Amino acid sequence: MNLDASSPVLGYQSGFGNEFSSEALPGALPVGQNSPQKAPYGLYAELLSGTAFTMVRSESRRTWMYRIQPSANHPAFVKLERQLAGGPLGQVTPNRLRWNPLPIPVEATDFIDGLVGMVANSGAEKPSGISIYHYRANTSMQRVFFNADGELLLVPEQGRLRICTELGRLDLEPLEIAVIPRGLKFRVELLDPQARGYVAENHGAPLRLPDLGPIGSNGLANPRDFLAPVAHYEDDQSRTTLVQKFLGELWGCELDHSPLNVVAWHGNNVPYKYDLRRFNTLGTVSFDHPDPSIFTVLTSPTSVPGLANLDFVIFPPRWMVAENTFRPPWFHRNLMNEFMGLIQGSYDAKAEGFLPGGASLHSCMSAHGPDGETCTKAIAAELQPSKIDNTMAFMFETSQVLRPSRFALECAQLQSNYDACWASLPATFTPNRR
Repeated sequence: MNLDASSPVLGYQSGFGNEFSSEALPGALPVGQNSPQKAPYGLYAELLSGTAFTMVRSESRRTWMYRIQPSANHPAFVKLERQLAGGPLGQVTPNRLRWNPLPIPVEATDFIDGLVGMVANSGAEKPSGISIYHYRANTSMQRVFFNADGELLLVPEQGRLRICTELGRLDLEPLEIAVIPRGLKFRVELLDPQARGYVAENHGAPLRLPDLGPIGSNGLANPRDFLAPVAHYEDDQSRTTLVQKFLGELWGCELDHSPLNVVAWHGNNVPYKYDLRRFNTLGTVSFDHPDPSIFTVLTSPTSVPGLANLDFVIFPPRWMVAENTFRPPWFHRNLMNEFMGLIQGSYDAKAEGFLPGGASLHSCMSAHGPDGETCTKAIAAELQPSKIDNTMAFMFETSQVLRPSRFALECAQLQSNYDACWASLPATFTPNRR
């Protein structure tokens, strides 16, 4: 592909929720108005709205783009023969589920073809809810993609990615995440021979940083550690396939140019990345331990205060110092629904069976907690300050029940004996001896 861009391939701007601006050619960004009669360099002005026009200013997400060709310049979309893997949702089940990692295909597979639907709690046409996918790829995309159904949160487990978007480029590696706004066009290129990870598709309110409340003004994910790209354009008249996901289906058309042709832009509806290693973990320094919500990186709220459409929560390396305390995540039943993944290492609530690239699902009021081996060790442990290290687990948590796809319920990676990890818990009750 012939590229023509005066800006560097990579560059970043820091901050979360900022009104960013960037130009790949000097003076390409109009001054004083968004849609001048004649934009600089003969560019076209175009607005990408991520929220309704009449949202309050603090919630509004939009970006003005100044591009070589407007997005409207495309032929009719045609439904693609090859659709997303995973199939329809399967039967409802209240059971706890866990999966081994899905293998990376042998045949040539790009990011789109490698998406596999695992669970969802609403249809793509709904204004709330989430869908969760695994991705597996061994070749870079030669086409461009956008998702009309929601914003995408990418969590790599192995393999580095370069995400080329309309607004610029993001390089991503395991232990980093990226968020792509709804409708923004992008291409995923592999920087390693193969890649695998997780994707949460958010149909509801855009992700944002959680309020800190009594924590105060510092801690958890800091706004300055989020990075947005600088402008980078492709002036290319080669034939390009543009694919969109619309109400759960893939549609495509052929363009005579690259749609990643934005020369300048300004706004706050932008792609961004974040390094999970920069998360400022908080916890107890006395006894007991706080709810896992204190590990929330990003949240998509609902109209009910404190009730999330989607929380992205991590379990990073951290010191454990609580005295006279059962230190692993406690046994509990939860109103929320938890889909967990593992990026590296092991998770401190499971001694075995939960592998990097794997996943588990604990639905509303489904009892769960540490397995038998972990529990026994924790009760008998001599409590000294200790560090949980070389690990990174995460959780997509949502207030609506997640239903597994038919694929997720029938695939060979579904563990048939997951319940057995709690069967070894002994009965230790002694009514005559405290």
